[in-house]
Amino acid sequence: MKISSVEKPLNPAKARNCFLINQFATPGLGSLMAGKIFSGLGQLLLALAGFGLVLVWFGLTMKQEYNIMNSDAPPISYARYFFAGAFFFAASWFWSLGTSLNLMRRAKTPEPPPPGSIPPRITKPPPKM
Repeated sequence: MKISSVEKPLNPAKARNCFLINQFATPGLGSLMAGKIFSGLGQLLLALAGFGLVLVWFGLTMKQEYNIMNSDAPPISYARYFFAGAFFFAASWFWSLGTSLNLMRRAKTPEPPPPGSIPPRITKPPPKM
């Protein structure tokens, strides 16, 4: 994957691939592939921060469940970490959706070469009689 700061026009197939990666794999990765450096890094960092907060919520909740089994500790809610993480990840996903739709809208079908620029097709000469 080559990342450059020069934005090149995308063909529809590459725009579609960037859209699919942004929406179904990792927000920001498709934007980086399309050459959108700022948007791609922002989306990727926001998605990773959201995923990290969800992992913190999961770890704290599992630690609390283990402590409850071994003592009479009062339950504490760590839902704020989950909701913050889900919000960050959703924000990055919607940001990547907007970038992806913009890429799809701006994708251009390559123009066919003008007539005469393609050499003629080579065929067998007709048999001599």
